Amino acid sequence: MQLKTSSGRINKPAVLVARAIFPEVLQTLQQHFEVTSNQADVLWNPEQLAFAAKGVAGILTTGSERIDAALLAACPDLKICANMAVGYNNFDVAAMTTARVVATNTPDVLTETTADFGFALILAAARRMTEGEHFLRAGLWNRWRYDMLAGAEVHGTTLGILGMGRIGQAIAKRGAHGFGMRVIYHNRSRLDAVTEGVCAASFVSKQDLLQQADHLILVLPYSTESHHAIGVAELAQMKPTATLVNIARGGIVDDVALAAALKAGALAAAGLDVFEGEPRVHPDLLTLPNVVLTPHIASATLRTRRAMAQLAAANLIGFLLHGKALTPLNALQ
Repeated sequence: MQLKTSSGRINKPAVLVARAIFPEVLQTLQQHFEVTSNQADVLWNPEQLAFAAKGVAGILTTGSERIDAALLAACPDLKICANMAVGYNNFDVAAMTTARVVATNTPDVLTETTADFGFALILAAARRMTEGEHFLRAGLWNRWRYDMLAGAEVHGTTLGILGMGRIGQAIAKRGAHGFGMRVIYHNRSRLDAVTEGVCAASFVSKQDLLQQADHLILVLPYSTESHHAIGVAELAQMKPTATLVNIARGGIVDDVALAAALKAGALAAAGLDVFEGEPRVHPDLLTLPNVVLTPHIASATLRTRRAMAQLAAANLIGFLLHGKALTPLNALQ
């Protein structure tokens, strides 16, 4: 809430924008707050972030800023952290709740864009697009051959989805209705019958998902429980002709085990937009021809990224000025 001084001047709440954002979104925030911004887009370490955040009531964060007990202890004036992402594994939500700091994310606005990209990775991995481009650029394409860069079918095959939230459901619709795929999924809880019908998707056990999917895509949130949800044992259950796509979070896949499976031919191909320890990528993955690698850009269209920034800003405005965030992750309002 804005407070007036004895002279009638309004004291605006102080907020920190921890990474570069769209200038027009920054201008919107400046209308309501005293804003410290990082438009130079410097990657701060935890100590630098804590120093920059001292005295602020709110922070607009991205996935690169860790909000944990140490940061919260160093910033007692903090009231809200608004993540410009749907994922929030950079937030210690339990510690934030204990410290009475609201956590928010940006759901919904990136669902369709991310689903598009996830399906693009399925196609690129299955049809060996990256490998084909490298082959062409290297000057190796000099004639036709019946089996040249022959990949896997996508239409009419079985699409497996691990994690069936908004993005998983959007991918299911693309597979079922656009590509005539049989869609199976596994989730912590089964969807209701109506939603399953809309998605044309069938609930199966995780074991059946792994064993039956021709193309398996991961769309589950990262947590302690989902760490290495796909590891050596899970990869061994998949078809050697299958493709694996991860657009969820790094750490859900054991990248070392995946690289070994791809190298050994135990798995045909993979498409990865997220990595364990990103932006570092395990060097074994960089040497393999049968993996499509992208730098965490599943939501990267200008319209969607702008909508994400606007929603994060709206969460700061809604909570700090009106006492109500739009998309809270913890019940503190």
